[in-house]
Order: sequence, then C-alpha cells, then structure tokens
Amino acid sequence: MDQMHEIDLELNDLRKTYLLPAPLLHRRGQGKPKIKQALAGVSLTLGPGLYGLLGPNGAGKSTLIGIITGGLAADSGEVLWCGRPARGIAFRRVLGYMPQQQGLYESYTGRRFLAYMAALKEIPRAAVPGEVARVAAAVNLTDELDKRLAAYSGGMKQRLLLAAALLGDPKLLILDEPTAGLDPKERVRLRELLAGMAQDRIILVATHVVSDVESVATKVILLRAGKIVDAAPVPELIETYAPGSGLEDVYLNVFGEGDGK
Repeated sequence: MDQMHEIDLELNDLRKTYLLPAPLLHRRGQGKPKIKQALAGVSLTLGPGLYGLLGPNGAGKSTLIGIITGGLAADSGEVLWCGRPARGIAFRRVLGYMPQQQGLYESYTGRRFLAYMAALKEIPRAAVPGEVARVAAAVNLTDELDKRLAAYSGGMKQRLLLAAALLGDPKLLILDEPTAGLDPKERVRLRELLAGMAQDRIILVATHVVSDVESVATKVILLRAGKIVDAAPVPELIETYAPGSGLEDVYLNVFGEGDGK
C-alpha cells in the first residue's frame, strides 16, 4: 500500500477472457470457438481522487468494473483495498457502485427504494431516514422521494441510482456512465458534487462523455483492447496526444473516430 495515502486501490495484472457463445459462432459459419481477451494485464494504483475511465465500446471498461466490484472473477491477478484482498463484507461496506443499467421496482417510491438499498448495505435502521435524506439532497431528489418510480423520468432514475451508491458514505465510489439521461444542468451538478467528494475517497467514473471528467479528474485512464494505454492528468495527456487541443481530441487521436463514440 502507498504510505502517502490512507486509502488505496491496487489492481495487479488483471486478466479476463471470454469464450464467444457457440450459437453466435455457428451463425458466422466458424467451426472453432473464439476467445475474446477482455483484460490483458491491467495494473494500476489509485489514491484519493477522481479518475475518469475512457475507452471505446469493447475496450474492457465494464469487465474491469465488474472485477473491482466483485460481480466478475478475474482469470488471474488481484484487487487490493488498503493492501488487503477486496472482497467480503468489510469491502462491500466501503464500496458504492452505480451500474450503467439496473432494474428498478416501479411500484416503489424513491424513499422506499433508498431504504431498501440501505438495508442491503447493512446501515443501522435508526440511521436510515437521515441517510436517505442526505443522499437525496445530494442528487436534488428531495422533493421527489414520495413519488412512485413509475413516474420518474430516465434522468430521475439515474440520479436515484447515484443516491443509492452514496449511501453509507463509501470510500470507493464506482460509477458506470453516471450522466446518461441527465440534462446539462444536472451534469454540471454531478461534476461539482463528485469533485467536492474526491478529496478523501477514490471515485472512478467510466464514461463516453469526455466533458464529464475533463475539468475535474485527478487522472484519466485510457483503456483500449483490455490494456491501459496511459493514465495521467488531463494536461499531460493533452501535451502527449493532442498539443494545444483538449481531451476530446486526445480521445479521437488515441482511439480513432470510428472506435466508439
């Protein structure tokens, strides 16, 4: 563990391959199974700060997030939190995860959903009302908590998922495409919220929207074909890959215009 940081996430040589489904292979007229290498030896150490994870579709972002959060098992390598294997109840208590898509109980109110998620996180019952109020205020949903989720817009549901991730004040926050469906004003609110929270925790934001992280990221991680191309502060990436331009041009120069949006 890096002694400079009280909290530390280490990714050590993470590797993951998938076997393409047989029906897909048969439709393509191929006789032998194909193996897709989703991660090809990802190593990285993160301390407190906000990190953008950028890469085209198929780069391995979702696989990497799945392994960190425990939803997927790596073929090899390890994830360490503060020097210890990142698994079990102790790790889940410090983890806040906002998936890209999640089924929501349409009959629930926002308040009931957050209370349910708080119970799953083993937050003491007496503390739940206060926690629900805190995270709802953070994502500007206080006045919507008693509406049923069936009446929520896509952007409101997205903010509710973020609120759920914030329950328990996690020290590791992983957000997968958090601004999908948000209007420009809410995007700005989210950027400001995350920037303010990043001083004493690790926040990893996987996104296709370069502007979500350009002005607030401690570092941006560029992932392509399961490998880290680079991981550096935005000014350094611009100097290396697109002098005199911006992070959008870095993305285009590294990944190409036809390699994801």
